[in-house]
Amino acid sequence: MRDIQIGILGCGVVGTGVAKLLFQNKDLIRARLGAVLNLKHIADIDTRDRGIAFEPGVFVTDAWQVVNDPEIDIIVETIGGQGIAKELILKAIENGKGVVTANKALLAMQGNTLFKLANEKGIDLAYEASVGGCMPIIKAIRESLIGNHINAMVGILNGTCNYILSKITDDGISFESALAEAQKKGYAEADPTLDIEGLDTAHKLAILTAIAYGTDINFKDIFVEGITKITAQDIEFAKEFGYRIKLLAIGKDRGNAVEARVHPAMIPTGNLLSNVNANLNAVTVTGDAVGDILLYGYGAGMMPTGSAIVSDIADLARNILYGSVRRVPLLSYQPDQIRKVPIMPIDEISMHYYFRFAVLDRPGVLSKISGVLGNYGISIKSVHQKGRKTQGAVPIVMLTHIAKEANVKKALAEISRLDVVSDKPILIRIEDKDDEE
Repeated sequence: MRDIQIGILGCGVVGTGVAKLLFQNKDLIRARLGAVLNLKHIADIDTRDRGIAFEPGVFVTDAWQVVNDPEIDIIVETIGGQGIAKELILKAIENGKGVVTANKALLAMQGNTLFKLANEKGIDLAYEASVGGCMPIIKAIRESLIGNHINAMVGILNGTCNYILSKITDDGISFESALAEAQKKGYAEADPTLDIEGLDTAHKLAILTAIAYGTDINFKDIFVEGITKITAQDIEFAKEFGYRIKLLAIGKDRGNAVEARVHPAMIPTGNLLSNVNANLNAVTVTGDAVGDILLYGYGAGMMPTGSAIVSDIADLARNILYGSVRRVPLLSYQPDQIRKVPIMPIDEISMHYYFRFAVLDRPGVLSKISGVLGNYGISIKSVHQKGRKTQGAVPIVMLTHIAKEANVKKALAEISRLDVVSDKPILIRIEDKDDEE
């Protein structure tokens, strides 16, 4: 039985998880794979104890030693970031080694370069763990749904944001308190910017959009809005209307273009995604043949992410065993079929909206606001005015029929200048495909 030699770059949370699985489930993997996945080296400059009894010589401090080792078949990159991780991956490809990575930021920002070189060199580059942790969303789109046009993908792809929104929803606490609790539990970094501003989710959506629609990876054109402006008050209003607020990654086929946007959205409580709570992830994929399918699981963490990486290692090992390479195209489509598909600007997209205005408690306020909305072709579906006076201001909440984003922005800018409006209007988009419109 052949040994497949593995080299891991980085022995942090994810790298440690991969090593643990390779050791703990070695016999199970061998029985299923028909080969031994042997961890020859794992590299990290931090030599502290990880709770794993590595054989002498397995743990090293020089990552370049690992990528240049002629005996290693597969390189697993778990360092993260876009600096040394990129250089090591490029070197591994140049050296003819298969590569597995969970580095969504690197793939979203520089993946086109990496995939181009891998195709030129005839090398496998696998990245299941870059999106959704243990959920096999990459494999589902690239392989299981090969016979489907992907009409839409809507997902919760950041456990930190989902945990924060769940805590605000269930416990009624502030954003700041929920973030502090997420940090205490280890769900959020000390600097949570990438998560709470939606950038981590957008990295993942850039990858999914490319493999679903046969386009180059395009992160820069994705609309991104984070969750920092979401308040307990808006979450309470959402409950009353039958919605929950989630940070969503949304990709939709629009013929000659695609939608690719990340922002908080209200979704109906009957939608399965609305019941995905705590730090879990989920994605609904809509195909023209299968309809809706849902993948659900932990999007991060030592063992869930490690599981996805080991799956990729096994796929590359099978290719080695049977003398094949790139049996599945790296980006789902054959390289000569990948084209530039534009991402629709958010201003061109139409949807339903939730507005909240803080207004002075005076006669005629509602007519002034509705008049401005009407001037921009925005039709009001329902209006709610409630709550006690707070320094002379009361909240007015509106739900709209379908409206164009560009018109909404212009209308809200004009409304914010009204003398009866005491604060900047709040906008939350509504994602409700079952609506009559």
